[in-house]
Amino acid sequence: MHKTGDVVLGGLFQVHFSSVTDLSFTSQPQQPTCHGVYVLGFKLAQTMAFAIDEINRNTNLLPNVTLGYTVYDNCLELGIGFRGALSLASGQEDQIVVDDTCVGNPPVVGIVGDSSSTNSIAISSVLGLYRVPMVSYFATCSCLSDRQKYPSFFRTIPSDAFQVRAMIQILKHFGWTWAGLLVIDDDYGLHAARSFQSELSVSGEGCLAYTEVLPWDKDTDELRRIVDVMKKSTARVVIVFEIPSRMISLMEEVVRQNVTGLQWIASEAWAESAVLQTPHFMPYLGGTLGITIRRGEIPGLREFLLQIRPDQHHNSNYGNSMVRFWEFTFQCRFAPAPAGWVEGGGAICTGQEDLGNVDTEYLDISNLRPEYNVYKAVYALAHSLDDMLRCKPRRGPFSGDSCATLQSLEPWQLVYYMERVNFTTPSGDQVSFDENGDVVPIYDVINWLWLPDGSTTVQNVGEVKRTAFKGEELILNEDKIFWNFESKKPPRSVCSESCPPGTHMVRRKAEPECCFDCIPCSEGKITNKSSSCPEDFWSNPQRDLCIPKKTEFLSYHDPLGICLTATSLLGTFICVVVLGIFIYHCTTPIVRANNSELSFQLLLSLMLCFLCSLLFIGRPRMWTCQLRHAAFGISFVLCVSCILVKTMVVLAVFKASKPGGGASLKWFGAMQQRGTVLFLTSIQAAICTTWLVSSSPTPHKNTQYHNDKIVYECAVGSTVGFAVLLGYIGVLAFLSFLIAFLVRNLPDSFNEAKLITFSMLIFCAVWVAFVPAYISSPGKLADAVEVFAILASSFGLLITLFGPKCYIILLRPEMNTKKAVMGRGIVS
Repeated sequence: MHKTGDVVLGGLFQVHFSSVTDLSFTSQPQQPTCHGVYVLGFKLAQTMAFAIDEINRNTNLLPNVTLGYTVYDNCLELGIGFRGALSLASGQEDQIVVDDTCVGNPPVVGIVGDSSSTNSIAISSVLGLYRVPMVSYFATCSCLSDRQKYPSFFRTIPSDAFQVRAMIQILKHFGWTWAGLLVIDDDYGLHAARSFQSELSVSGEGCLAYTEVLPWDKDTDELRRIVDVMKKSTARVVIVFEIPSRMISLMEEVVRQNVTGLQWIASEAWAESAVLQTPHFMPYLGGTLGITIRRGEIPGLREFLLQIRPDQHHNSNYGNSMVRFWEFTFQCRFAPAPAGWVEGGGAICTGQEDLGNVDTEYLDISNLRPEYNVYKAVYALAHSLDDMLRCKPRRGPFSGDSCATLQSLEPWQLVYYMERVNFTTPSGDQVSFDENGDVVPIYDVINWLWLPDGSTTVQNVGEVKRTAFKGEELILNEDKIFWNFESKKPPRSVCSESCPPGTHMVRRKAEPECCFDCIPCSEGKITNKSSSCPEDFWSNPQRDLCIPKKTEFLSYHDPLGICLTATSLLGTFICVVVLGIFIYHCTTPIVRANNSELSFQLLLSLMLCFLCSLLFIGRPRMWTCQLRHAAFGISFVLCVSCILVKTMVVLAVFKASKPGGGASLKWFGAMQQRGTVLFLTSIQAAICTTWLVSSSPTPHKNTQYHNDKIVYECAVGSTVGFAVLLGYIGVLAFLSFLIAFLVRNLPDSFNEAKLITFSMLIFCAVWVAFVPAYISSPGKLADAVEVFAILASSFGLLITLFGPKCYIILLRPEMNTKKAVMGRGIVS
């Protein structure tokens, strides 16, 4: 087809079918031949002619410029389409005679086509070298978005990458995580398969049960094997990227094996194919969901299509293709008819037949989809030319701020404007191209409705589109969808059902990730993902909910805590009672013996020892953790210091009683005793201060002892500091024990050294046993062990040092005399 103009656009459409050539490479192949008539292809070519005619009549678009066109038939054959594209770009095709006044066809500034991805890849890779813009209306291969390889390729149909994501959106919407994939053996199908596998892997929305490549020819054995795979698979959803003519072979095998119960999802290549919507196939294909090109409105197209008339001399703009189309539509032959045609009852074409009286796909404008893409492609080129011609001199985008002109137009200059074109169609759809030459993506979702009377209709049930604000969005009207199942509901298509609460997935070996077994979650983990609970939570017995962990510490409400608290308060009370007794009987010999002031200090320190144990009970806090060990260490050093000084006083008195030993007493006067106690206690205070400043004890949540419990404890901070604190107490206690042991046999009747020896023996035994018990006790038991050691050693000192004195004061007052204490005049 050809029409002259100031600017000529090229077109590549499939108007005829090609014969299959032998490419076995064992013999020289024959040149491909074209036969038959592809009505939709002829209609697409006419749509391009209509769009150019409409633009020429539009005074606002390309004023004073007439567009022309040169259209070639590719017969869906790469070689024919490639030769046509090169002829369009170079103008070297055999001259086309147009009327009697003009011959020749000049090179085109842009091409609308090709329909096939394979053809577009081959053609665009060459045209891209010369930056000739090519706008495809049907090539969807995602590979064509590669701007490095195809710098001048554009398309008005979304890329397969978007179509694949649209299909995944549908799978996700209905919960179909297990599907089969069938693809055609060409660039269109193989790239779609790679995109599908890649997108599913990234999104994690599902898995492919199988991926099969459909044979290009009618290989019955291979088709039988593929359908057998479909039949045995548990996947109820099948996604197919194929062209209608080859889908027929697959469906014939599906019918032969009677494979029912499948939900088909069709790519845009066959989503509206009428040849598959037959009573023979619809029991299997009914309910098919399809991704299809956006439907549009083209006012005036039907009237234009009705105007065409064949020219029997073949000199019209349409050439021989019009004659073939006319003969195919009216089942007639132009004279001279082939031999035997008339004799066999065939009709002779007159060229005056009325197209309006024929039920043909050619005149159906109710569902303009690829036609709408062709329409947008022509307008994209026209708007780019218009933008180019509106360039203001010395304000252009090219070198030296120059503008392009029709007389010196270079193809790459038009590519510049194509990349920036932006317009709106009469249907309200915006047309622009992104950095990859892809149009703003939008698809319709259709559904094959099988009616009770056996007829079929294709209904629009939704759309998938990308917007700047919401991204990719799927909109479905589920109430309109026809499901070809007894339940009239969407099928279930999963490899493994979701794991119930309390279990988690375990992948099956050598199977896709959607196939798994469910096993109970281990403790501390929940849900079908077996996710761990937060640190302070633990799983409930059903393993379906995280609940707060139980907390454990030595509490005032625990029986153990109550007992220890009561014991501590009892010890404190006894100390108060003993102190009261000693104060009341402070003038008696038994109280005044061996420095009563030290006895009072010792009782006060024992009270502090009893009370400091309360700091180990209750939930640990920063101040209690810091204070408990400091109070414990200082209280016990004060206590042991008093005992040590008492012991040293006993030793000094003994030495002073010997000839020449009086000088020793001057070192153990009241001031020296107080100073010694204060000095020894100050050393422990310095140790505690250093410890608290350098590495202070802090509250700590320990989850190591029990997985389902949080043990609140005080971390000592510095183990060395704690060890020095205990070691210092131990040194003082050992010195007290050693000195008391040495003077235990003094002649006094009431020799306190014996009591001190026994008390220190108990004290040391308690704290030596404490160390391994403390280390081996977990959680709150460690605190309980330390409190027990404090109370046991305190009671040991209290009873052994003050028990005998209270016995004498209260029960044996006759022994509370100076004579009795000094060992003279003892009343027995």
